[in-house]
Amino acid sequence: MKGNTPERRPKGPIRLVRRDAAEHYLSVALLSFAGSVSLTRLFLALTGYPQLGGGELHIAHALWGGLLLFAAALLPLIIANRWVYTATALLAGMGVGLFIDEVGKFITQRNDYFYPAAAPIIYTFFLLTILVFLNVRRLAETTPHAELHRALGQIRELFVGPLKPQERALLESRLDGIARDSTSKRHTDLARALLKFIEDDAPSSSPDESESRPQTIQLARKAISPLVSDELLRVSLIVGISAIGLLTLKNPIQVLLAGWLPPEVNSFLQNLYAGRHIDAPTAPLWSGIRLALELIVGSLLLVSAGLLAARRKRQGAAMAYAALLLSLTTVNLLLFYFEQFSTIITTLIQFILFLGIVYYRRRQ
Repeated sequence: MKGNTPERRPKGPIRLVRRDAAEHYLSVALLSFAGSVSLTRLFLALTGYPQLGGGELHIAHALWGGLLLFAAALLPLIIANRWVYTATALLAGMGVGLFIDEVGKFITQRNDYFYPAAAPIIYTFFLLTILVFLNVRRLAETTPHAELHRALGQIRELFVGPLKPQERALLESRLDGIARDSTSKRHTDLARALLKFIEDDAPSSSPDESESRPQTIQLARKAISPLVSDELLRVSLIVGISAIGLLTLKNPIQVLLAGWLPPEVNSFLQNLYAGRHIDAPTAPLWSGIRLALELIVGSLLLVSAGLLAARRKRQGAAMAYAALLLSLTTVNLLLFYFEQFSTIITTLIQFILFLGIVYYRRRQ
């Protein structure tokens, strides 16, 4: 009887393996999350905050968010195709956006959708998700064990349709690396068998059709790359950083130069935000901290733009990087409290400039 007992594998620690293209799925979830919150707030503001339902009924959009989240949970349980992960990321991002948009109702006894702290909470949740995204990008485990997991996932796609040339090359490279580097004989034998299976399996699509897309993308990149020269990028960053720096200083200017500004200028500065806002006297301490941080960040941005204009590229880019990072992670939390969701546009511009600075520093 003992000889007929199946061999049991010894129990060991659970080894987590990052999914292939995990950063792509997370980026889809992030963008759909940000888009759903922004578009929901914009739609409600333009339509006067209508309510779906009548009498005692009010169908909040958090329910639609829950429905999308439930669909996102079911899809990967039902469908095995790889495209389902992108669909799941899209639905999950939209669902959590619709859900968390109503966080003000969940944390107040009076179900206050316009609770001032709701906007900073949503923004903090978004920043934490970005932190997860950045950490996932750094998890580049290439051990034979992890590579075998990813290779098996790719092989499943062979039974759905032919792989693209770059996907086939990546799969063959992975299996070849496993066959050479793995210390497990079972893994080595499996990798060699799978590699032989893939090599014997000729692609069903014609080479011209399958290779046209990568070549088109490469040609497009080569055509666009010369247009984005270092000089054009530097000038664009100078203009953008200067504009956002002046915009950051609008509140400190109004306070420090109160009584000195002409009424027209003062009115213009007050109307630079749109939508609901919280008056500074309701939270004097946080308002003072916000003004101090805005003064620091705005000044740093203008100085960094001046350094870039003077062709002191490394110092200017480093200062702009630090100022934008401080603004995105700290100052904007206070701005979302006082200026609510009108800060979304400013935050988007800051984020684009931040990515531009990161790209510019890499090119240097």
